Amino acid sequence: MKKSVLLATAALALPAVLFAQKTKPEITAQIDATKKTYDEIALKIWGYAEIGYKETQSSGLLQSTLKAAGFSIQAGVADMPTAFVATYGSGSPVIGILAEFDALPGVSQTADPEKKPRPEVNAGHACGHHLFGTASTHAAITLKNWMQATGQKGTLRLYGTPAEEGGSGKIYMVRAGLFNDVDAVLHWHAGDRNAVRLNSSLANKSGKFRFRGVAAHAAASPERGRSALDGVEAMDHMVNMMREHVPDSTRIHYVITKGGEAPNVVPAFAEVYYYVRSPNRETVVDVWDRVTKAAQGAAMGTGTTVDWEITGGVYELLPNEALARAMHANLETVGGVPYTDEEKSFAAKIGKTLFGKPTAVETAALIMPFDPKSASSGGGSTDVSDVSWTTPTVGLNAATWVPGTPAHSWQAVAAGGTTIGLKGMIVAAKTIALTGVDLFTQPELLKKAKAEFEQRRGPGFKYESMVGNRKPPLDYRD
Repeated sequence: MKKSVLLATAALALPAVLFAQKTKPEITAQIDATKKTYDEIALKIWGYAEIGYKETQSSGLLQSTLKAAGFSIQAGVADMPTAFVATYGSGSPVIGILAEFDALPGVSQTADPEKKPRPEVNAGHACGHHLFGTASTHAAITLKNWMQATGQKGTLRLYGTPAEEGGSGKIYMVRAGLFNDVDAVLHWHAGDRNAVRLNSSLANKSGKFRFRGVAAHAAASPERGRSALDGVEAMDHMVNMMREHVPDSTRIHYVITKGGEAPNVVPAFAEVYYYVRSPNRETVVDVWDRVTKAAQGAAMGTGTTVDWEITGGVYELLPNEALARAMHANLETVGGVPYTDEEKSFAAKIGKTLFGKPTAVETAALIMPFDPKSASSGGGSTDVSDVSWTTPTVGLNAATWVPGTPAHSWQAVAAGGTTIGLKGMIVAAKTIALTGVDLFTQPELLKKAKAEFEQRRGPGFKYESMVGNRKPPLDYRD
């Protein structure tokens, strides 16, 4: 057995008396008592920095930790080798916790406040999923120990969800029916402040457009060639003109992932990778259809051919106020992330590298007010959204980054490898565990959340995946 698993087993074998009175202080005390174990797990996953659908070591470490703690493991679910479901208990209620663990490509960084890529990897946890997966596991094991010690009835599940970053891993788990019997789902995300919001998110559809032409000598016989890169560039130009004629809240992003081999060879193959986002999925579908028509027109105009592959697609998040209020109350109980002098020094150095108006480091120690009237669609997309249309779902943000740090940045990777990230992770673990206690012990909360869920979802709703019936794109990062 690996050292990390042995440490986890030893740390988790604490006396059941810790939970005898079912009190929330005992839950948080258990999390504090086992913090070192999970710090080590999070930093290992931070070091692995494995991208979507290739998180073999990261997923394996979380699975072995959960198995050692008494969970049964179902691995490789929904046709995804790194996806898993860890289960403890039986019967109702069924409470789920989400765990992510994929890194982003091209954001390699050491745990330093200056930009220093790690030479051994070409990826980094710029969205904090190493903390996400570990904190969720920490919370799940703590809840399991509480259930075991107190005789609490019900089923607890930890869902190991791969490839959130563009691979839409959770939608395949939803499509496989893995959430159909769940009463509520808890999750969290790394961030630069502590908050529970009633926000939605942006629906998103993504895919790769592949143009094929005819290679030729670009100087000696260009008339005999047809440039696949011309097809890509013509498509991009038409889509960029389209931006004026889509709803203001729509976002369209692309990168050219393949543009040819040499300037003097007419490219026979080129590829461009697109995202389309909007606050509602109907707009996404409409705009995506227009993007595909632009691709077809570009191919026609350049004498090339084009095909495309849908690689991801997610709904907008369905909020739940009943669950959000309960989670916010627990977050207030837990509190924020106060910095030591050393952490303040690190934060000051990071702050000098950030664009925009500086944010006070003291913000990390605060809990943002809960204001349902200020709800918005946010600026990002997540496959948690598809889960939220299947069962009542709630999440929080915890201050794992220096305040003012944007996601998907080297600064986020750096802070995530330090005590700043680890402290925020513990805030999340405690908040999820305490909210889990509420869900197991307060049937009226679940009933209220379910009623709201049905009202927001609307009558006659039937889930249909944005990616259709395609299998998980296990090679989407290749």
